[in-house]
Amino acid sequence: MSKETTNLEVLATRSGFNTAVRHMTKAIEISGELGSHNLGDLLYERGDENLSGERGALLLRMLLIDKLGYKSVSANLESVASDLPALASEFSKWNGVDLVAAYYHPDLGLLIANPKVAEELANFGMLRKRELLVLYAGKGSSPADEICHKAAELAVKLFEGKKAKAPADLLNGSFVVRKLKKIGEEGHEAAPAKPAKGASGASGAKEPARRGRKAAPAKAAAPAKPGKRAPKAAPEGSAARVAPPAVTAAAPAISKGPVRMTPMYSVVVANELFHNGNVEAWKRIVASYNAKYPDLQVYIYYEGERILDINSLFKWGKVKHGSSIQFAVSGNEIKDVAKLQRYLVQGASKQFEAFLHGPVNNVLKLFG
Repeated sequence: MSKETTNLEVLATRSGFNTAVRHMTKAIEISGELGSHNLGDLLYERGDENLSGERGALLLRMLLIDKLGYKSVSANLESVASDLPALASEFSKWNGVDLVAAYYHPDLGLLIANPKVAEELANFGMLRKRELLVLYAGKGSSPADEICHKAAELAVKLFEGKKAKAPADLLNGSFVVRKLKKIGEEGHEAAPAKPAKGASGASGAKEPARRGRKAAPAKAAAPAKPGKRAPKAAPEGSAARVAPPAVTAAAPAISKGPVRMTPMYSVVVANELFHNGNVEAWKRIVASYNAKYPDLQVYIYYEGERILDINSLFKWGKVKHGSSIQFAVSGNEIKDVAKLQRYLVQGASKQFEAFLHGPVNNVLKLFG
């Protein structure tokens, strides 16, 4: 079997064909806006989870390298910069080139951002040593030149926390930071299409009220005559269908875009030792947060390493008074991070027992 045939095997099934068509349609839409818009901005504004991860990597190669001829420099980070907002402030001065950064996060996978925008760069979370970072630099629809390659090299050095001075050629140009549209902003081209008439709203999303039209008042049902059966309810999908109830917090939320991650937050251990009681308190706090926000995930780090099992933090003589444990939250529509931090701080202190009341398997309602 030839290599070309192998690459087309995905088209052999209906689902594979439809997936490929959807991806190509979105890629064509984005392609039409490149040149005057940054690829990281376009992906951020759309907030489409189907354009993240490895599918985002396809766009980087096809649109930036093949179509626009951007220069790229990659590196496994030898060291990491700690202040990403400061990096964004520096890159925002580079009006001579367009920049796109791609970081392979060890937990979230491939993340793509316009490094000139602090809001996008914050989604990288805390950079990790030895992880892959790729910088793309170009001049939109104009041919890339040597200064673009120099810009990508300097950008990588800055991501590694090294000092680098940008030449004057990088500061003058038209590639300025533009105001981003909010994800889900009304009128945005990435808004989900309206369901077809008669569709049953199976997605579970709350249907917004239509503007400019008041809902017609429901007619009062005529009282049933004695000896006759009450009329049957209208079948599902009919014109008299009752509007679906509003989605409550207990219902699973629908993903609205690529997963994002907060910056790292530190929790200093105030107890003399992070012992079993502190561990159990943290487990209950995290479980309560996950129960309230099932689509969000809490990541815990200690000394730069991700902690997969909170029990492993209890090692005699390791996590002592004054030690710092870090955490971050990933997902969409991230909420209550400050409250989570307050609880974790209390759980790492002598007041941890407040979280140990009740049955062992009981989930605390700490977040409403």
